[in-house]
Amino acid sequence: QLQLVESGGGLVQPGGSLRLSCTASGFILDYYVIYWFRQVPGKERERVSCLSSSSINTDYADSVKGRFTISRDNPRNTVYLQMNSLKPEDSAVYYCAAGHLGSCAYPEYDYWGQGTQVIVAS
Repeated sequence: QLQLVESGGGLVQPGGSLRLSCTASGFILDYYVIYWFRQVPGKERERVSCLSSSSINTDYADSVKGRFTISRDNPRNTVYLQMNSLKPEDSAVYYCAAGHLGSCAYPEYDYWGQGTQVIVAS
């Protein structure tokens, strides 16, 4: 079965850290561009980060630049989103997506995960 599964969300205090995982089944994630999005009910989905295939390029939304880091773990067929210095406004459902074609600049999405909830609160 071809799928993406996110994990690692939870409740964290402001200033804390979480690491989200996006693990693929049935396909090799290193061949895909990976996108992390987040969405709050009633607001537009925001792309947080992108990692090109073979990890050549990355990009980050201005709202998370310097705090979040995207990376691959090829043996585990997983992409991580390390989130540091978390703020209450980072609270959202976080989704990963993968696209075999396309790029960070011209995205295309083949697979989506189900999302993982992040709550930043004291």
